[in-house]
Amino acid sequence: MNNYVEEAKKIISDNKYMVIATTDGLQPWISPVFMAYDERYNFYWASERDTRHSKLIEKNNQIALVMFDPMQPEGTGRGVYIEAKAQELNDLAEIKKAIPLMYDRKNKPHKLAEEFSGEGRRRIYKAVPTKVWVKLAKEARTEIQL
Repeated sequence: MNNYVEEAKKIISDNKYMVIATTDGLQPWISPVFMAYDERYNFYWASERDTRHSKLIEKNNQIALVMFDPMQPEGTGRGVYIEAKAQELNDLAEIKKAIPLMYDRKNKPHKLAEEFSGEGRRRIYKAVPTKVWVKLAKEARTEIQL
């Protein structure tokens, strides 16, 4: 099982984007977003408040995430599948903790926390995994704990 956990962590670290699946209970929606993660494998991204996935998270915080290498030949791919609870970060202290994770990953100067609060158009979101699976090549998906 440890091999699966290490493979999942490698897949996550190798990816800069993840695909988020959201829904209002009737209509599903998927969105690719640039992501960062912390030492507990909580995931962070920034999005405008009026994007469809941001609005859907307001209605239903249950989301799904996937990370994979799309360049792998058929039958050899690896991926991480995650069920999570998402939230918009509103606490300035939490926003300040998320900013270095995101901007260091981009190798860009940090933005101010105030740009992601108040009247700002963009927000930082956090997804806390509730279930995680890893898929390695042709093996069945295996549930793991990160």
